[in-house]
Order: sequence, then structure tokens, then C-alpha cells
Amino acid sequence: MSTNGEQTLDVEAVRKDFPVLQRTVYDRPLVYLDNAATSQKPRCVIDAVSRYYEEINSNVHRGVHRLSMDATSAYEGAREKVQRFLNARSTKEIVWTRGTTESINLVAQSFGRSQIHAGDEIIISHLEHHSNIVPWQLLCEERGASLKVIPMSERGEILLDAYEELLSERTKIVAIGHVSNALGTVNPVEHIIQRAHARGIPVLLDGAQAAPHMKVDVQVLDCDFYTLSGHKMFGPTGIGALYGKEALLERMPPWHGGGDMIKSVSFEGTVFNDLPYKFEAGTPDIAGAVGMGAAVDYLDQVGLDAVSAWEAELLTYGTALLDAMDGVRIFGTAEHKAAVISFEVDGIHPHDLGTVLDREGVAIRAGHHCAQPVMQFYGVPATARASMAFYNTKAELDTLVVAINKAQELFA
Repeated sequence: MSTNGEQTLDVEAVRKDFPVLQRTVYDRPLVYLDNAATSQKPRCVIDAVSRYYEEINSNVHRGVHRLSMDATSAYEGAREKVQRFLNARSTKEIVWTRGTTESINLVAQSFGRSQIHAGDEIIISHLEHHSNIVPWQLLCEERGASLKVIPMSERGEILLDAYEELLSERTKIVAIGHVSNALGTVNPVEHIIQRAHARGIPVLLDGAQAAPHMKVDVQVLDCDFYTLSGHKMFGPTGIGALYGKEALLERMPPWHGGGDMIKSVSFEGTVFNDLPYKFEAGTPDIAGAVGMGAAVDYLDQVGLDAVSAWEAELLTYGTALLDAMDGVRIFGTAEHKAAVISFEVDGIHPHDLGTVLDREGVAIRAGHHCAQPVMQFYGVPATARASMAFYNTKAELDTLVVAINKAQELFA
């Protein structure tokens, strides 16, 4: 918590805020190390969603009765919290979506269809999640554009010299993950943005894995688009946000049509709503937005500096533990990493390892992590992934190692 401007973390106190962490799995205490897939929810988020449905459930923007006004106030208040969380200039720059995947698709379909033409190029990296690959592939196929991929090193780092060579007058957008979900690599996004902007090229950052773990200031970064997923940052599933610079969003056409994204409709034509509403068609996930706002409040209370410091300590500790084990190989050893460890154990398929660990109460992710090009780079079908959050402990990482040892004994 924050004290006199300094942020420290009382992990045991924080853990009490998360009801699910008190449960057992197969009569063992739950060790939840799958935070890159989805994070657990503190009681305040759960209560905020329940309170919305119990006390103010109503549609937003459309009613003059008290419940509708209260719902609108809570919904737009949550937007203001996300604006402050990212240090966006205005709530006009915060668009509610279902998450990072929809946010990227929105940019690809709206910005892309209006700005990208045959012969143009889009740059992504080899490290990307499928959500930052497939939308651009679809756009390229539709528009006759080309997708260019920045290669990666054995350590799991973007090759910046190759990036510089890919930039050209044909490049219309660069779309990069802030943090790799598969390896934990923290990409040098400041440099990437600076070099793109030197050529007048806009940059989208996939922030799904960054925003829950480090401070993000979109004005300092000077990115043109930034995406968030509520469920990665201790909020509800099915809600997220897109940050976009106001000038860019103003020029972009709507991508969904329907209610609330219009000012007026006739059979002769439609006048679209102002920002950010022209991108928000239909009844939104009001409760999800309220819950995401509560998650932002909670992260502010805990303090992202304290979060980053503790997670860095967990990463160092966990990496040392796994490095010391016979038959364990870690994938992704970038100089700058978030608290994600992807690894394999000799002679054990990651899915089998995940099953054994589950019986020991340890939840990890086993698979390609929606980053199949990364798996192909390393020549493996899948990895095991332990991804940490600020409520994890070193004792839990010790339990992970004990469980891996048990799996090794079973498959010996």
C-alpha cells in the first residue's frame, strides 16, 4: 500500500482480498500461476459488479429515471478511471470494447480500411499473440497489403536493426505487444515508437500483459493506440478498452452500427455520435465497465510501483529455482522481462506436466499460449508457463518446484 509517497506491498494482506486464493484444489492449497491467461478478482471488484446488478441495474445514456442516471454515472465514471490510469488526455480517447482482441480488430477494421491500400505494409513482430496477428492478416488479404514481421533472437528479444530495415514509405502502421504473453519479454516500445514516428507512422501497442504489472503513461509513450483487457488486470471478463489519440479516432469511421453510436437516423442517412460513442454500438457491458473501474481503483490503492518491484523479485527467485533443476529448459531470457517463465521438462509433454501439477494444486498454463510462431521459432509444440501476479509468493514457487520434481519421478 502507499505510505508517504512510498509504495510497499504486504503480500499476505493482499492475498486476503482475493476469495479464490483461500480455496483448495484436490485437498491442497491453490497455487495460481496462470495470471497471463486471466487474473483473479479482488472482493472489491466482485462487490462492485454485484452492487451494480443489485442496486442500479439499468441501461445507460437513454433514460431520465434515477436508475438510468445512476448507471450512466457509474459507467462513465469507470471510463474516467481508465483515462486517469493511462494518463489519456480525455475520456474521448477511451473506447469500451470486449478486450484487447476486439480493440485491435477495431483499429484494423476502422483505421485499416480507411488508411491501408494495395501495396501498403503493416509491421508486427515474431513475438505477437494471435490477436495481434490475425486481424492484420485479414486486413492485408482484404486490402492487398503486406504483413512484415520483425524477427526475434534466441533470447526472445526483437531484433531492432531488422525493424529499422523494415520501416519504409509503404509502412502504414506498426502493431507491437508491450509485453510478450508467451515469454514475458518487455519490448523496447519507446524506441519502436520513436523510430516509427520519425517516418510519420502510427503505432499500436497491445498492452494486455503490461497494464496489470507496470505503470503505463500513453502521453509519455506517445503511442497512437493502446489496448487493455479487464480480465488480465483483476477485473471482469468480456470488458476492455482502446485508447486512441483523439485526432486519429475522429478520422476513423465506425465499425459497428446500431444504437448509441448515432446522433440521428433516417432512411436517407445517419449522423454518427461524438467520440468515443461512435465506436460503441448497442447496450454495453455496463457491469463489466463498473468492475474494471473498481479494478483500476484497487491497482491504484496497491500501487503499481510496489507491484512491479515484488513481481520482479518473484521472477528472479523463480528463474533461479527452475534454472537449478536438472532437465528444465527456460524459453525467453530477455534482459527486460515481466514475471512470466516459459519452460519445458525433458521427457514430459507440457500438457502432461500441467495435469500432474494440477493434482498438486498448482495451476499453470500448458500449450502454445496463442503464440504459435514463438513455439515454431523454438521448435516445440508447446511450453509450460508459470505467470505471476503480485499476490503470489516465493513459497508458492517452491511448491511449483516440488510438483515438477514429482512429475519427473512419475515419468522417469
